[in-house]
Amino acid sequence: MVSRPLIIAFTPTAHALAERLKGPLAADIAPSHGKAYERVVAAFCAGRPIVGICAAGILVRFVARHLADKESEPPVVAVAEDGSVAVPLVGGHHGANDLARRIAALTGGVPAITTASDLAFGIALDESSAGHTLANPADMKDFSMALLAGEGVTFEGEAKWLDGLPKGEALRITVTPRRLQGDPLHLVYHSRTLAIGVGCERGTDAGELIALAEETLARHDLAPQAVAGVFSLDLKADEPAIHDLARHLGVPARFIAADALKAQEARLANPSEAVRQEVGVAGVAEGAALCVTGADGKLLVEKVKASRSTLAIAEAPHPLINLPGQARGCLAVVGIGPGDPNWMTPTALEALDHASDWVGYGLYLDLVNRFQHEQTEHRFALGEEEARVRHAIDLAAEGRTVALVCSGDAGIYAMASLVYEALASASLSPQARRIAVEVVPGISAFQAAAAKSGALMGHDFCTISLSDLLTPWAVIEKRLKAAAQGDFVVAFYNPRSARRGDHLARAMAILSSHRPPDTPVVIASNLGRPAERLEIVDFSAFNPEIVDMLTIVLVGSSQSRQFRRGDGSTHAFTPRGYAAKTGSAL
Repeated sequence: MVSRPLIIAFTPTAHALAERLKGPLAADIAPSHGKAYERVVAAFCAGRPIVGICAAGILVRFVARHLADKESEPPVVAVAEDGSVAVPLVGGHHGANDLARRIAALTGGVPAITTASDLAFGIALDESSAGHTLANPADMKDFSMALLAGEGVTFEGEAKWLDGLPKGEALRITVTPRRLQGDPLHLVYHSRTLAIGVGCERGTDAGELIALAEETLARHDLAPQAVAGVFSLDLKADEPAIHDLARHLGVPARFIAADALKAQEARLANPSEAVRQEVGVAGVAEGAALCVTGADGKLLVEKVKASRSTLAIAEAPHPLINLPGQARGCLAVVGIGPGDPNWMTPTALEALDHASDWVGYGLYLDLVNRFQHEQTEHRFALGEEEARVRHAIDLAAEGRTVALVCSGDAGIYAMASLVYEALASASLSPQARRIAVEVVPGISAFQAAAAKSGALMGHDFCTISLSDLLTPWAVIEKRLKAAAQGDFVVAFYNPRSARRGDHLARAMAILSSHRPPDTPVVIASNLGRPAERLEIVDFSAFNPEIVDMLTIVLVGSSQSRQFRRGDGSTHAFTPRGYAAKTGSAL
């Protein structure tokens, strides 16, 4: 998905305007409390458009030291609090001018466009239409100056988006998929009309396929910037070499069903019965390239072979924008931390941002709804973990990018293990087994509780779930005894529920013979949420009755200590042993 703008606002008036712009721009509003500089810089470096409803100077100071390459910098637009003016500061020809125009249209203000070619002709020469890429951007400045001085242009190839430029002989614009060297008086645009079809054996080295593509493009004088995508049979959706080739070329990879490839068999230059026996179609590389370019497409390069791979190139009569086939589905199992958005990792935010669908327990989706834009939500009740995972995998098998939202860390008592358990089973469809999976870690509840209360996990620790829904109590009891005897700091997950009213008390009884009465116990509930509660008590004073399912309980080791500071706050920690090492107190 295309990166959404990040709106930054500092005053109530600015926030009101941000709320007006959020929906039409499909944008996020950055939290207003603290770390504005860090958020803007992180967004800028990640390539996200930035809209600051603030003084232009604030944004200039934020991004100034990170300016490097105008060809890659994202749009930055400053907007007056009353919406009267929208000023593109950075990335004018890479979306900022257009973004400023959209904002001004929404607010009734004026877009303060300052780029000369936009003002003179309403055209940005280095912001080409969809399906085209400017091959020599370094020459654009000199070309624009000649254009503004009154020179006219001769066109070679179709360039309808530039129809407003004056005609003449001094300057030239060529639109072609061929390799062509431009100069200050000659701009070259590569039209993305080429489709690369590939086939390969399982486990083919990516270097082989990349070398085959580069050599073939060069031999036939075709520009890599004219490639619209890399295409293959859907059986190859999880072949790493194909995805590596697509990333190398900076284009999407799409995978086509066998029936669609079979429909191209009459057009194949090199049908193969051996390939048909192997994968069910007479040609993958040529068939995929022809399928993508349509009935009017033509095979420019017949199938060429390397040791374990094949490649063919077809050309469409017009740029390929809406690519056929299916992307490899991706499932991100995302840990969102304990609840406070400031404790979410940038990787988690990025995974949520890029997803087309969010799947999760309703409460977890509520915790991240401020980051939602066009994602479709799939809500499940507590206890429907297996249904949640199956649904997320099925969505990804359709080619979607899915975020399975988990509280805390996705791999700690959460959905990641269940996802891999499902992937290892024989019951999934072939499409489902080919999806990509990424586990995005988050701050777990025990980490948050330890940090809020001091440093209780400063030495060896373990986590134990007291839920016997999936683990027999006899097994849990065995682990409790081992943790008690091993003198670990213990974090209790799922400590108590209406059905399991005595499990926590029984666990504490097992620990009691191995812990002094003054051992610190941390009781933390609703961490990072408005109802957050955190308390540190002595082991002997701990009352299990005050604990519920939204609480995590940390029990110190025999070495753990607690103390009160001058400001009245109490903290718990577990020494690492430095005092014993040095022979003196720190």
